[in-house]
Amino acid sequence: MQFNHLSQSERVKQIALWALSIGLLFFGFFSNTWRVADQNWFATHQKDTEAHIMGRMVKSRQDGIFSAGGLNGWGTAKSTDAEWIPSTELGPQYTAYLYELSFEKFSTYNSQPGGQGMIFSLLDRLIPFSPQTKLRLFYVLTALLSAIALTALIGWFYEEFGGWVALFVIGSAVLSQWLTVFGKNLWWSLWAFYLPMIVVLYFLKRYRETLDRQLIRFGIVIFIAVSIKCFINGYEYITTTLVMMLVPFVYYAILDRWRGRQCVKWTLVAGLGSGVAIFLSFIMLCFQIGAAKDGFMDGVEHIIWSFGKRTYGEAEDFPPVYAASLNAGTLSVVITYMNGIFFDLNNYLSISNDFVSNFLLKIRYYYLIFLFIVMSALLFWRVNKVMPTERHRPFTALIWATWFSMLAPLSWFIIFKAHSYIHTHMSFLLWQMPFTLFGFAVFGSAVIAWTKKQTKNSMEGL
Repeated sequence: MQFNHLSQSERVKQIALWALSIGLLFFGFFSNTWRVADQNWFATHQKDTEAHIMGRMVKSRQDGIFSAGGLNGWGTAKSTDAEWIPSTELGPQYTAYLYELSFEKFSTYNSQPGGQGMIFSLLDRLIPFSPQTKLRLFYVLTALLSAIALTALIGWFYEEFGGWVALFVIGSAVLSQWLTVFGKNLWWSLWAFYLPMIVVLYFLKRYRETLDRQLIRFGIVIFIAVSIKCFINGYEYITTTLVMMLVPFVYYAILDRWRGRQCVKWTLVAGLGSGVAIFLSFIMLCFQIGAAKDGFMDGVEHIIWSFGKRTYGEAEDFPPVYAASLNAGTLSVVITYMNGIFFDLNNYLSISNDFVSNFLLKIRYYYLIFLFIVMSALLFWRVNKVMPTERHRPFTALIWATWFSMLAPLSWFIIFKAHSYIHTHMSFLLWQMPFTLFGFAVFGSAVIAWTKKQTKNSMEGL
């Protein structure tokens, strides 16, 4: 939050907005308070993946945080312990953690460094409560961090476009069923995906006047932010994260009329900082896999194999289970994700008509894409008609940034086509990184611009 040069009333408004946003998002993420997602889906979504964190905490408690290379994974409890312990609804990894069992065997998940598992293992060791209480606290912490990360982005919209636009973005985040079901998941640690973009947004905003003197500092900041992301949840949706990080470049390049050379220079610095972070993360992962297996080269081989099975590898080089995803058409995969559901009004209404319930009450992503196209056109026409050039430039920059942000989810759907083909139970989340958030900012700006008599007044804060 930035309070410099703000009046007392503006500070109060800004604090109130942050509190409102964090509160609404936290309760949605933590308990599905707003019923955005089906309750059973919310309660069970990605628990099989999150179980790797449970397994890591049991392994850390038993053999140390850095045992098995510090990697997440699943364990098999000693049969003598498991006989007298009732199973939990979410499976044996949760049972082992909640009832403090020990593992006979532990199988590592080798496709990410597992930093979130190490951190939760450390907290598990430090917090003097029962496993049941600690697990609940871990969910509180994760949901809160996710809410704060999204609120930091919303706070930027507030500072650039005012309170009404920020409220539209808050509404879109609260109503997203995909953000809701991912918001407290320990494995995904949603906040880490947004961290690089948030860092870039506020860095470019703060140093606009002295930007040319900040290249080295900027490269270091990018390196740190991307390193944290890779450590916390690995390379999950990494292309989306990196493209999302560039969205602020588009906004400020248009707003401040960057020269072509300046755009190239800053993009190269961002690429270098993130590239070094990812490379060093790969090296660390190879050592981790080597510690759990037979050596460093096992890690190298796993990374190459894992990349191939998620992208465009030859089907005959992989087990038959991957054949369909590797042979799938890229366009059909993208269309599948465009047809996904952003928000489902059937959670609140009971309509027997199939057409109404399936096509009108389910707000699909291609509906939003069409809506954002229309609103972008209306906003562009309105502000160019009634505003002087310098006043309408932020809205022009917002429109360009919004449509550039669409490349973030598309980058994963296209480059990691095979992964996207298989994981239709989770990758719709990518539309919120950050395309729908920026799209609703355009939507809000257009609505306000067209419903107020004086556009100048309509763009002021609450």
